[in-house]
Amino acid sequence: MSEKAPVTQAIRVLRQHKIDFTEHLYAYEEKGGTAVSARELGVDEHCVIKTLVMEDEKKQPLVVLMHGDCEVSTKNLARFIGCKTITPCAPEVANKHSGYMVGGTSPLGTKKTMPVYLQQSILPLEKIYLNGGKRGFLVGMTPAQLQQALKVILVDVANE
Repeated sequence: MSEKAPVTQAIRVLRQHKIDFTEHLYAYEEKGGTAVSARELGVDEHCVIKTLVMEDEKKQPLVVLMHGDCEVSTKNLARFIGCKTITPCAPEVANKHSGYMVGGTSPLGTKKTMPVYLQQSILPLEKIYLNGGKRGFLVGMTPAQLQQALKVILVDVANE
């Protein structure tokens, strides 16, 4: 793909924090998820980080960053946070909270400020790829760089 990478709110946040990152455009496939982006970029799906917008029983939104090949244990997350339940937001609700379209949600530069929970097993990875704020667009960086740009709360809530 020779098209130019978009300048999204996520990119503005990375530039504001002077983070070095790589831009990766790929052919987006509806409902393809991290398996498609990992295949298109030729990287391990474990290093492609999905951004999930969820909410607690009081409808308070939060973001979970998880390995592409893992699921979030909402039960363990709820226990960690100290609430009754955590559920994924409906796509239109997630879009409203983040300011991005589902499939293009970045944890960076969200419309609403939400707590961001990062699966702790992401930290030792050499390089991670996460959404750059548009479908078919990922940014690559180290986990340490992500922590520079984003205040995260470390959790261990992955279901392999």
